[in-house]
Amino acid sequence: MNERSAAAHLLASAPATALPGTWKLARGRAVTLRPVTDGLLRIAHGRVWATVDGPHGHTPCDSGDHVLQAGRSMVVRAGQRVVIEAWNASGASYFAWDPVFATASAARAHVNQAVVLQPLADLRMALGLAGRALGQLATGLGQLAWNAVRGDHRALPRRRHGLAG
Repeated sequence: MNERSAAAHLLASAPATALPGTWKLARGRAVTLRPVTDGLLRIAHGRVWATVDGPHGHTPCDSGDHVLQAGRSMVVRAGQRVVIEAWNASGASYFAWDPVFATASAARAHVNQAVVLQPLADLRMALGLAGRALGQLATGLGQLAWNAVRGDHRALPRRRHGLAG
């Protein structure tokens, strides 16, 4: 018996009165799940009939109806609706919902985004400083031009004798 089969056998033989970390679904009862994140529906005890909203494929594995027993699981995508009904002649069924965590590529994308944000902030600051410098330059050139038009030569720099320029 492999490890997965052993775990399934242990869960299937567990007392139906207490299975920590699971939800109890009484025989003949149904519940609708509408997850906001991808997740894994695991059957811990008993058997359920799970009906997933379409679209569905053309193979039995791609259909909307699934019968899952203890030790089995299925992936449910964010926004996908699934109705599960306890389908266990001997009493209640127990199930667990585990969110599927982001993959390593999604984590890497987050790191890459952070690497871009710092240079972007630096560029924004540099552009702000350049804009301020251009404004000060334009003000200075405007004052020089105004003084030249008025004939006030005191504001213009004087050339020294003997220097090229």
